[in-house]
Order: sequence, then C-alpha cells, then structure tokens
Amino acid sequence: MKTKTKKTVWIPAIIAVTVAALLLIYYYYMSSVSGGKPGMRPQGGNVPGHMGGRPSGKGSGGNGEIFNTLGTISVFLGAATFCWFWFKKKLRSPSMLVRKAGKLFHSLHKLLGWATLILIAIHGVYFLITKFQDHKTFSGLAAFAIILAISGYGFYINKVRNKWMRTIHRILGLLWVPVLLLHAGGSAIMAVIATLAIGGLVWILERTEGRLTKPVPGDTP
Repeated sequence: MKTKTKKTVWIPAIIAVTVAALLLIYYYYMSSVSGGKPGMRPQGGNVPGHMGGRPSGKGSGGNGEIFNTLGTISVFLGAATFCWFWFKKKLRSPSMLVRKAGKLFHSLHKLLGWATLILIAIHGVYFLITKFQDHKTFSGLAAFAIILAISGYGFYINKVRNKWMRTIHRILGLLWVPVLLLHAGGSAIMAVIATLAIGGLVWILERTEGRLTKPVPGDTP
C-alpha cells in the first residue's frame, strides 16, 4: 500500500494543541485572579500533593492521596514510554544490554502508553469532580488534551499509511513535556531527569562497546 503524504492528518493535532493552549491561557488567568503566581498555590485553593501542595479540604485524605499517587505513577509511566525513543534505532546496537532493553521497550511501548492515558484519566476525573475550582485543574486538562492526541496517533500509526503520523506522534510527545512540568512540578522534573539519564546511559554503553569491538590497527582481519 502506498504511503500517503496528505497534511490533513495534522488537523487533530492542531486542534488538540489549540485546546491545550486555550486551557493554559485560562490557567494563567485564573492564577492571576487568585492573586498567586502561575504554578503557586492560590489563596484559599488546594494544590494536589504530587504538585508540591498539602492536601486539605474536600478530596484530601485517603482517596485524595490515592489519586495523587495515580497521577505520579502516570508521569513516570509516560517517561518510560518516551524512553523507547532512545532505543528505536538501537535494535542492532553493538551493546547486548542496549539491544535487550530496546526489544523490551519496543514490546511495552504501546502498553505503557495506554496505561499512562488510563491512569491520567482516572486521576483527572477525580480532581475534576472534587477540585474543579482549583486553577491547576486547567493545566491538567491541557496536559490531558495532548496525551489524548498522542494516544490517538499512536493507535492509528499502523492503520493510517501517512508519512506524517510518526512525526506528529513524536512532536506531541515533546510538547507534552513542558505542559506536564507546569502541571505536575517536582515529579515531572524527576521523570524528565530519569529519561535523560537513560538516554545518556545508552550513549555511554554504545560508546564503550564500540571501542571494545573496534579492530586494533595492524590486526589481521
């Protein structure tokens, strides 16, 4: 089947990013109205625990902590899903460890992606119901709009023969990072650091293995 090149495949992504941008604008507006800086706890408001706040009021305690934890887990699952990027062209790496890790991430990539989406949805619905007045809700909705688009493109990558599908999927993944940092704060920062550390480790392993397997000048082939 011939691969199509129609750019109309970008439309859902543009819509998702536009919705996310509008939600972020509203987030900053609500933050300014509340008298606090963006990302800070508004006066009289509640910031979920995984964003550096202390649970209080409705939705705090046992249930609130559980859904906070689900949000944190989803952040690290998303990071693990993104790590496939470091391995996607390393399935024939000179490092056996990199090859094995690459195959593992390849087999788990879709599963981790769907798990991330589901946990974010559960986390988001709970706080949407219990803390809709919290301005942080809107940055969460912005992040969800993008992860929903990422999942949609991921689902249709092998179904829609268009050369732009993977490109859009990756761009949305990168755009999701700053929105997630804005919403989740500390846990997102740690997830990004861990992801970059894995990428650095892959580079080191490949460099080390490449030097070990490189023929010494003068050796007989």
